[in-house]
Parts: sequence; structure tokens; C-alpha cells
Amino acid sequence: MKTASECSQVTVEEQSSPSQHLPERLENRSAGSKHKKNTRKTRNQSISPATSPASSSHQDKTQSAQQTSARFTSDQSTQTEASQLQSVQTQSTQTPPIQDIHTPSTDCKSTQTIQSSFSLQQAYWGRSFTEQSADEQKTQSSHLTLICWNIDGLDPDNVFERAKGLLSHLGKYRADVVLLQELVPVSWKILKNIMKDYQFLQGSEDGYFTGILLRKDRVQFLQSNIVKYPTTEMGRNLLIAHASFLGHPLCIMTSHLESCKASSQERLNQLRRVWKWMKEAPQDHTVIFGGDTNLRDWEVKKLGGLPDGISDVWLMLGEPEESRYTWDTSINDNNEIPNSIRLRFDRLFLRAAAEGAKLQPESMTLIGLEKLKCDYFISDHWGILCTFIFGASEEQCVTD
Repeated sequence: MKTASECSQVTVEEQSSPSQHLPERLENRSAGSKHKKNTRKTRNQSISPATSPASSSHQDKTQSAQQTSARFTSDQSTQTEASQLQSVQTQSTQTPPIQDIHTPSTDCKSTQTIQSSFSLQQAYWGRSFTEQSADEQKTQSSHLTLICWNIDGLDPDNVFERAKGLLSHLGKYRADVVLLQELVPVSWKILKNIMKDYQFLQGSEDGYFTGILLRKDRVQFLQSNIVKYPTTEMGRNLLIAHASFLGHPLCIMTSHLESCKASSQERLNQLRRVWKWMKEAPQDHTVIFGGDTNLRDWEVKKLGGLPDGISDVWLMLGEPEESRYTWDTSINDNNEIPNSIRLRFDRLFLRAAAEGAKLQPESMTLIGLEKLKCDYFISDHWGILCTFIFGASEEQCVTD
């Protein structure tokens, strides 16, 4: 495991070879030091690169998350978004229907509050079931649908438009299980305020964290727990939920594994721990893990490949090229990386139940590939939309 000072040394070395280790250099930046699209966008004022090369530490990222609200108010172009987001946060405990809201004041601010809240509500609830395609209507059937997405909550730019875009996607598919990484308190409160039809579980309350969302009318939540990674320097952990889907017991897991090339060994330690918990889950449970693993293929090979009984869902589906790269700077320019870098950071693992019906992946699609009106993508990661279906049990196949 590398210390913070060792991570600093690696970062300095990588700067001397800008094209060779660019993905790791991106990971080494805190959100506040991301390059901005100053030449092509109507964006916030320029944010200077971080002066400390060790900006990948959990402390720096936590501070970045805590300072997001302050940055909203410091930039003139984000003041509107700040007030909109604040109005959403204050409604987290009680949200009357929009048409029932009455305010004594008729000034622009109160009107804007209602309009912005309605805008977020409409983004999520705007599409009726009759407007959905046949594929989307599978969410109402025996298919289990799952979304996994690092939503880049540490980036403070265009937060309101990106939140609307995220809610639009989540409302469109209404997946049975949603696994999110890099949540921050602002984005968490927005989602909880709007998505009343989901059970929310969070991996932490500070800085940035992971979350599991379970659709209440489809998935019965039973219990959850958090597994700490004992040697993490970035506050990472494993969030686990036990649930039932159409009578089938499920164990759902998500994590955001350690970032940085220098943290490869710690990342692999965490991956071993994930696999251990997957293998030790109750044998009658189907186990699904999804998250931002930050993995390179050579790291999995270093561990000897996947352990027996655990499968990579993308590999199970025949390695579809169109859903290979979940972090792709050849298309996604949120970070203005000058080189085209394509990596499969976000992955799904599956461990079938030892008895009963077997869950099999049916399709995998990347989502969030369209730019928003603000000329920004929802996240620097693509989201993964995966569909599963329960097949006949081995006992049934033998009987038939």
C-alpha cells in the first residue's frame, strides 16, 4: 500500500510523460482541480489546478465535497443552481404536491423555488408508462433491471441540469436496483426528495459515498450492512443489502474501489474482500455486485482471474463492444482530457444461487451518452443498464 507521499512522487513522475499515464493523473486530481471547458462552453469562471500533487487523498476529496456549496455561491453563473438545489434540500422531509403549494410571497425567488422543484419532479415522473418502449416495459415484468453509475457528484458544475438529466434517466427506466457511486450530500438529498418510490441505503454520511436504491413495489428490502476496508486511505467501503425480488432472495453489493495507479495493491486487497463477501453470502441468495472498480484488466489477471463461482457479467454476455468502455474520453469531454482513453472501470459481478432458479444476464447497455443542453454529460462515467432474468432451476431442468 502506498502512502500519500508515495502517491505524490508517482504523480510527479507521471507529469513528465503526459500521454502514458493520463488516466491515473485524472484520478489523482480532486474534483476542484478538473480542467474546465473554457473555450467552448458557457461555464463557470476558471478553476485553477490543484497545487498539491497528492490531491487524490480521501481528505482532499472530502473537502472538495464539503466546499461544493460554497463554490456555487462564489460563481455568478451557478447562483441560480445553488438556490434551486437549496430549495430542494429544504423539502426533503415534507414534499406536498406542487399544485398544493401556497406561498405568501410572490417575489421571483419563491416562484423560482416552485418552478425548480417542479422541474426536477417532472424530469423523474414526466414519462407515462404508455410512452415507454417494449424494452423499457420489461421493468414491469419478471425481468430484474439494474443501473450502476458513478455520477461524479464531486464536480460542482451544472449540478442542477445534471441532476435533471440523472432523474430523467432513472425515471425512464425505473430499474429495480440502482447502484450509485460518488454521491455527495446535495445529490443524495435531491434523489431522496424526488424518488419516493425507492428505498435508500447509503454507505456513509460524509464526503462522498455509495448508495443502493431499491424499488419498493418490486424489491422487498430485508437488511443492510457496511463492510469497512481496513487499510483504505480514501474512506472506501462495501455496502451490502439483502432483499427479495419476486420471491427470489438477493444480495446486492456496491463499492467504489481505491483510485490511483499508486493504489493498485490496495484496490486489489479491496477486490479480494468483495469476492470473499460474495462467496460467503447465503447460498440460497443470488449475489450481484456493481460499482466503480477502477480496475485494469491486468490487475484481475494478477489475482489469477475471477474466483470459481463468480462471473463478470460483461464477459457472460459475450463481451459486447458497445458496452465495453464505461470511461471514454474519446466521447466524454467533461474533463477535457486531450487524449482518447477508453477503460472498463465500472463492472458487474454475479454469483448464482446454489439452489432454485438461476439469474442470467440478458442485456447490457450504456446510458448517459447524450449531452445535456448545457453541453455537458451527466457524469464523466457512462451508466450501465443491465437486464437479468431468472431461468429454470437445475432441478427443474432434470425433471423436464
